[in-house]
Amino acid sequence: MTTPPPSLDCGEPLRTWLQSAIETEAADLHVVPGYPPVLRIHGKLEQISEEVVSASQAKDLLGGLCPDDVHGRFLSDQNVDFSFELPVDDQTRRFRANLFFSRGEVGGCFRLIPSEIPSFDWAGFPADIASRLADVRNGLVLISGVAGSGKSTTLAMIINLINRQGGRRIITIEEPVEYLIPRLAGSVVTQREVGVDVGSFADGLKYGLRQDPDVILVGEIRDRETAQMALTAAETGHVVYSTVHTRDAKGAVSRFTDLFPNDVQGEIRAQLALGLRAVVSQHLLPSVQPGEKRHLALEIMLTNSAIASAIRMGKLQSIDNSIQTGRDVGMMPLDESIRRLLSERRIDRQTADRYLSDSGALG
Repeated sequence: MTTPPPSLDCGEPLRTWLQSAIETEAADLHVVPGYPPVLRIHGKLEQISEEVVSASQAKDLLGGLCPDDVHGRFLSDQNVDFSFELPVDDQTRRFRANLFFSRGEVGGCFRLIPSEIPSFDWAGFPADIASRLADVRNGLVLISGVAGSGKSTTLAMIINLINRQGGRRIITIEEPVEYLIPRLAGSVVTQREVGVDVGSFADGLKYGLRQDPDVILVGEIRDRETAQMALTAAETGHVVYSTVHTRDAKGAVSRFTDLFPNDVQGEIRAQLALGLRAVVSQHLLPSVQPGEKRHLALEIMLTNSAIASAIRMGKLQSIDNSIQTGRDVGMMPLDESIRRLLSERRIDRQTADRYLSDSGALG
């Protein structure tokens, strides 16, 4: 297990703003000079107050929040991610922080991390698909989606399911560590934080392969070296779970391949065709009821021979057809997931129209 993040007693008014994020079940708090503090609640931005945050106030509040080693990295890299704990009402709450510079001024975004890993039922993630993904014994599983679509939560739920099943050596490489995987008999879990425990995602994978893993979680694949190491790990009998920032399954394949030079992309597609087990693309859609949490819409791609052939040949457009015809083996087109949410009156027609690839199909 990773060492818990530092527990900080941050100054006012930042503590008050973070408490507001907890009370309103906000996903994020934005502290940006020239703007009032802003919360993202169920996908919408809402001001906490009318008072504008000054550049000097932001510098003092955010700079003072950083532990010494984090502050040094922030000044040298101009950006930094870290997690911290904050005592609030006799409870310890965890946050992920991203600090950045904009035109020489310091800003920050804070994400509230739930104290417990959510259940699949709460998240709206199909339990049968979760079980299938947790039962993968080798290869690569990708969770795709835009920022804030719940990718990290989905991975945490799957890893926690594997952990509860027991008998597995699990290594996670995250930036920063968000959900803490519980220590249970039968499994061994190591959570490593980029910038604290290891230099990069790629290094975490490289050295993780020497730590007798069964399961490796990589927080994000965003560079060629990490992508190559993930493929290598998948090819050598491990199962690798990770995320990519794309809107759909074929985009995840394209994004992964595009991390490599043109002259080797054919080889990478061949490796993906053999090693990619599944892509789950997710979107969080606003509820028809104002103030309620957003609802999860999914596209589920489970690699079969037709999809493997499409990946190998670079004919990614045919992946959509394969997903359409793969319903009987558990695949799901995004449009079907959206129509289901609409029929259950969880989202409205306007939202469905915005996300459907063929809004005319609603009639």
